[in-house]
Amino acid sequence: MLPTRWLRRLAPMLVSLIFLVTACSSAPNQYDQVQKDTTGFGKPVAVSKDAQKGGTFNQFFPKSEGEFDVVPSQEKKGFAAYKLNKNGTTVATLSINDTISLPAAVAKYSSASDEVAGYPSVNQGTTTTGLLVNGRYQVKVSSRDTSFSQADRVDWLQKFDLKGLAELEVTTNKSSDNKQAPKLNAPPALTPALQPAA
Repeated sequence: MLPTRWLRRLAPMLVSLIFLVTACSSAPNQYDQVQKDTTGFGKPVAVSKDAQKGGTFNQFFPKSEGEFDVVPSQEKKGFAAYKLNKNGTTVATLSINDTISLPAAVAKYSSASDEVAGYPSVNQGTTTTGLLVNGRYQVKVSSRDTSFSQADRVDWLQKFDLKGLAELEVTTNKSSDNKQAPKLNAPPALTPALQPAA
């Protein structure tokens, strides 16, 4: 009789627990929609194998000056970003990205009516000003504080080493293994030397 009484009390609790677990597991996670909304946007998922390494861009960023500190923020293949801090507060972000992975980014510059330092420039919304170098490298300054105006963004765009960026050699990765690249280039270099001797 004791086991029956115990089962009668335990059974409703077990059924409730099963319903609770089932309901919780099927409910959408609050981050699921954010993940869905921020993934894709109709753009290619992968970064092109021919994109520049993010570290390549570091040399072209402005240096800290006066009350402004330029601080590394993010670096990945085809992209590098820095924070522009003033008295410890981030007032803007500075970035360079290789648009080879994102051709749609280049399209907005085709009808640009403005120029900064001789490069086509566009405003993106009310907080970002960008320019395009050599039809490939997008340089942007985005305000993170209301005190940082469009004129400030244009001023900081001109502080980038845009000429150096324009001279950046475009790399194409014909081999995923960089160690093999010199071996592939070696035979053509040796062939001319051998031909006159023959």
